[in-house]
Amino acid sequence: MADLRPAEIQKEVQNYYGQVLRTAADLQSNACVTKARPLLQHIREALQNVHEEVTLRYYGCGLVIPECLENCWILDLGSGSGRDCYALSQLVGEKGHVTGIDMTEGQVEVAKKYLNYHMEKFGFQTCNVTFIHGCIENLAQAGIQNESYDIVISNCVINLVPDKQQVLQEVYKVLKHGGELYFSDVYASLDLPEEIKTHTVLWGECLGGALYWKNLAILAQKLGFCSPRLVTANFITIQNKELESMVGDCRFVSATFRLFKLSETAPAKRCQVIYNGGITGYEKELMLDANFIFKKGEIVEVDEETVAILKNSRFAQDFVFRPIEVKLEPGSYSTLESKVLITDPFKLAAESDNRKPSCAPDVAGGCCGKKKSC
Repeated sequence: MADLRPAEIQKEVQNYYGQVLRTAADLQSNACVTKARPLLQHIREALQNVHEEVTLRYYGCGLVIPECLENCWILDLGSGSGRDCYALSQLVGEKGHVTGIDMTEGQVEVAKKYLNYHMEKFGFQTCNVTFIHGCIENLAQAGIQNESYDIVISNCVINLVPDKQQVLQEVYKVLKHGGELYFSDVYASLDLPEEIKTHTVLWGECLGGALYWKNLAILAQKLGFCSPRLVTANFITIQNKELESMVGDCRFVSATFRLFKLSETAPAKRCQVIYNGGITGYEKELMLDANFIFKKGEIVEVDEETVAILKNSRFAQDFVFRPIEVKLEPGSYSTLESKVLITDPFKLAAESDNRKPSCAPDVAGGCCGKKKSC
């Protein structure tokens, strides 16, 4: 098979999602239907309010709905038929705003078709959702202003773009200081060989363009983001013998990461933090990532970068910060220093598999918002 150039890849992806795929049942791997965290009630209700056609035409490798969203401005990269945008519309409220951008015109048309339907269903007097037909590699060209969004989300889309650095650079520009990119995507266990990178169906199935997972941290540091914060990870299986034989020893995971954009004046000292339980839906505990789960009222020691993130993001008002006063004996280590932080999505996916019951109830994942059968 001849090498696919970036322009050819874009055309093939547009065709795959605009013509080849009609519903999630047409997919040949579970890259877009992997499980994630259990759905919280307010998110489940928000998804149930989304029109059926929007849900059926939606594809993604995880549910990308972070916490603390009221009044936020959110940009959805590769918004497809708009499922996540319409769910988020309810969570940010009328004073917030959600913008979806997608390069597949047919998907954008489906999303726009139901704007009035959803605003009436949500009881909103004004529309707080906008859909744009454009490329995520050039957000300025699509009319998106720098430093205009609190959160950027993406659901299994960045892997479909050949130049990942360009996309992340664009995201960095449009995020406000203290903002974050919260995204699910597909990652490979190694640098992919050319026969995988140039295979049309593997690109469409979100595998051919998968980033080697270690390269995400390299790109993040290069562009000015904080270190990637791994949230969830699940193994991907290929439901096609021919495609399975092509990938050989390479493994794939779908993983959710957070990338925070902090100002240069954000350095902070290690300290203790206490979560006050003030975020809707997360009154008992808040999961920042796979390494830090904050239970209401519990004292947790955190590292310098985590302190900087909490102090300089939308989470600041929900935490109490206090200095570490206890001095350690020579040769001893704090709980934080002795903790092995998880950054490898394949390691987290393996741990998740070991903890997983035989049939998991309502989950945050699935490209059409449905539970997978057990």
